Amino acid sequence: MARIAIGLVAIALIALGVIYAAGAGRFGSQDGPGEIVGARRSEGAVRASQEAVSAAADAIGVTRSKQILFGDFHVHTTISFDAFMTSLPSLGGEGAHPPADACDFARYCSALDFWSINDHAEAITGAAWQETVASIRKCNELAGDPANPDVVAYLGWEWTQVGTTPEDHYGHKNVVLAGLADDEVPARPIAASGRTLSIRMNPPSVWARGLLALSINTPRLHTFAGYFAEQEAQPVCPSDVPTRDLPADCLEVTDTPADLYRKLDEWDVDSIVIPHGTTWGFYTPPASSWDKQLVGDMHDPDRQTLLEVYSGHGDSEPYRDFRAVRYDDDGDPYCPAPTNAYLPTCWRAGDIIEQRCRAEGDSEAECAARAEETRQLAAEAGAAAHTVVVGETPADWLDAGQCRDCDQPAFNYRPGGSAQYLLALGNFDEDPGNPARFRLGFMSSSDNHYARPGTGYKERFRRGNTESRAGRTSDSPLARMFYPEPEVPSAEPRPFDEETTELSGFQLAELERQGSFFMTGGLIAVHATGRDRDSIWQAVKRREVYGTSGPRLLLWFDLLNPPGSRGTSVPMGGETEMIDAPIFQARAVGSFEQQPGCPDDVASALPADSLERLCKGECYNPSDARRPITRIEVVRIRPQRHPDEDVDYLIDDPWQSFPCQDEGDGCAITFTDPDYQPQRRDTVYYVRAYEAPAPAINAAGANCDYDEEGNCLEAKLCDGSGDCLADHEPRAWSSPIWVDFGAGDGTAAAPTALAGAGAPMR
Repeated sequence: MARIAIGLVAIALIALGVIYAAGAGRFGSQDGPGEIVGARRSEGAVRASQEAVSAAADAIGVTRSKQILFGDFHVHTTISFDAFMTSLPSLGGEGAHPPADACDFARYCSALDFWSINDHAEAITGAAWQETVASIRKCNELAGDPANPDVVAYLGWEWTQVGTTPEDHYGHKNVVLAGLADDEVPARPIAASGRTLSIRMNPPSVWARGLLALSINTPRLHTFAGYFAEQEAQPVCPSDVPTRDLPADCLEVTDTPADLYRKLDEWDVDSIVIPHGTTWGFYTPPASSWDKQLVGDMHDPDRQTLLEVYSGHGDSEPYRDFRAVRYDDDGDPYCPAPTNAYLPTCWRAGDIIEQRCRAEGDSEAECAARAEETRQLAAEAGAAAHTVVVGETPADWLDAGQCRDCDQPAFNYRPGGSAQYLLALGNFDEDPGNPARFRLGFMSSSDNHYARPGTGYKERFRRGNTESRAGRTSDSPLARMFYPEPEVPSAEPRPFDEETTELSGFQLAELERQGSFFMTGGLIAVHATGRDRDSIWQAVKRREVYGTSGPRLLLWFDLLNPPGSRGTSVPMGGETEMIDAPIFQARAVGSFEQQPGCPDDVASALPADSLERLCKGECYNPSDARRPITRIEVVRIRPQRHPDEDVDYLIDDPWQSFPCQDEGDGCAITFTDPDYQPQRRDTVYYVRAYEAPAPAINAAGANCDYDEEGNCLEAKLCDGSGDCLADHEPRAWSSPIWVDFGAGDGTAAAPTALAGAGAPMR
């Protein structure tokens, strides 16, 4: 018996050892940076893209045209923890997509001119950072002549901060670095504290990972175990040591944007910081706004110079006066009533509970009381408002939380984070006569998590070219990391408590409903003097950039009569001071219609298996025909002159709209602002150019049937069986031009005088 007992103990110890070894990743291999398959695109392909822009510029009357180059400054690989998790085959993933895949995709599938890698800093270990640096350098080495490369790859990361309240939430920001030399690259990326970091710091235990890997026993799950084991082994850097004195292999964490800028200053490397997803309510607490980031050193005007207005998460440009939650005079949240333009999630939560209550036969008074209680609990739950309703389904929410009159808005829209709100803000704390303001250029990118920069060239393959996932497909431990276990619907609300809830990470978000709102993503375009690395970077620093919703529209926007110009205009992203009424010109040319498949030079350069795995057999493949421009809209914003000015009243969108009769050469407009001189106030202008409607993935969002009063009767969300195409208008956003009034007594105009229309010149 003793020998049997010893044997059983030995077997148990061996079993525990095997489980532990599996959980520590001993039976798997790490992804690594991957191998870049292809080298430089053909000279003919690169030259053809340049000549196409030059020909379009000549046809529409642009003189001394710079090159227009297209890129993606927001790309994730499976180094990012969310990208890694969704790469698992058991979750419907495609497997590893390392940095090398992003280089090959940008070069061949999407044929971009430049891109940057922006994995979540919170998930980047020391080894992963060194592999990333080496891979980005290799991508550039294979690009040919540095003065005329086929693609420029930039190094960067994402500072992924998520707060629990409007006061401690600053949002996500991409850091992009100018150079790749040793003295231009920090020893480690800089991560953010908050909910994102907590996911990284609280992975499945080594025992849970081991049991999962052994029970399913696939190579990817053993790699999964090792991925988290590597992150667990990385210590957090001490907070009281200067950045350059820290060990290279620790995780450096900051709490606020001010801390991020301070550490970038300590590194003294040329970099930019780009906020993104600023209206995306997937994680953003209700009532979050830009106000607190215009205070003191929370904004760095030298580094934070661009804003991502559009991505695979949708549009973050327009401001609306609705809010998901309001606050009373004591600072307590309450649920606002719905309007024709907006149904708050907290209000819909009350509707669901009230309907269930009535279905159970309770009195109208009782059910109304429960609805009121539910709305208050949902308002207090913040971004987790949906958890107050037990057993809810995505379709139950109808179009709650969505901006009904926006085009492809970000999910659960937060207007206080919008680009227009940002441009209208002023901070009067330090100098009431000269308020602090944001001056950020506009760009777009993809935020793709499958190492696919620039996915918007064709509206195909919802899985992989967008962040849409299949939803809950099993009840496995992996599925439960993303989706809470299904519950029996209840007619009683359940309070949400951050401290006691068993939900964590993605379980707290409306992951399944969000799947019907992901887009293929946009592009950043630059007006550059050349296609080399420094020329692109200087255009970015000048803010001479614009964003598109994916297609490669060509856009020019110029102030024609700046003082002392002598024929030299101020391009988009520029600023000037003047007294006379400004005169602007905007010109737009549509993108090329796409042909099926891939160009011959791509098919011959990229192996067939890579062509299918990365591009899914479809590449950027332009025809000779351009899509028509249907209209150009002008947006005018007068920034606050005192803190009591209503931001909503300062935004004219659209201020002017010019229909276009595009017969193939594009559309050109010229306009002035007759209100500028009488109003005597600083003004911001930018334009949007629209193409004819075309099908796009998830463009219908909630896809509601509405009644005559505009209420959603039924939401028909995408079930994942296809690409869920619906018509939308592809478009481009110019960076603003800031025109400061250069004379006057500084007296603010009466609010009633702010109404005014522009005068088109042709």
